[in-house]
Amino acid sequence: MTIPKRVLIVIAPEKFRDEELSEPIKYLEKAGIDYDIVSTRTGLAIGMLGGKILVEKTIRDIGVSGVSGYAGIIIIGGGGSPDYLWDDKNLHEIIREFDSQKKTISAICLSSVVLAEAGIVTKKQMTVWNDDTAIARIKKGGGIYKAEPIVVDGRIITANGPPAAAGFGEKIVKSIMAQ
Repeated sequence: MTIPKRVLIVIAPEKFRDEELSEPIKYLEKAGIDYDIVSTRTGLAIGMLGGKILVEKTIRDIGVSGVSGYAGIIIIGGGGSPDYLWDDKNLHEIIREFDSQKKTISAICLSSVVLAEAGIVTKKQMTVWNDDTAIARIKKGGGIYKAEPIVVDGRIITANGPPAAAGFGEKIVKSIMAQ
């Protein structure tokens, strides 16, 4: 019997973008891929459109040592991303560990900036929500910004926002299943 694949999903505790979470989850579930949702704190996380998710573990609870239990990471965007995720040092460490283990790393909307802040996108093509600050931080982190809905550069998958969420989920599943 094969062990089911599992991914780590990271959201802001408030103002995450609901469909950027729900759409990829549909694709994960359809493919039989399990997932855990974490944030910067436990409790009820509330999306920009009013969706609610109970978060039982934090990014810190997973830590670098927890990365081996996952095939990939998905970082969800939304208005809470700059406040809670962009500069989270624990999240940066986890992303670097996913990178060192050659696993799928994905981010959507404003959360693509987290990959640049983690230092893993030098000379990698990527996209982000059309926001001057976000684009500047991608470039400062060495990323090559592409104004496209979804950009795949090796194991790194980025999408620019809610309209790309379904295609983003599809690309993630394809990458995870190829591992």
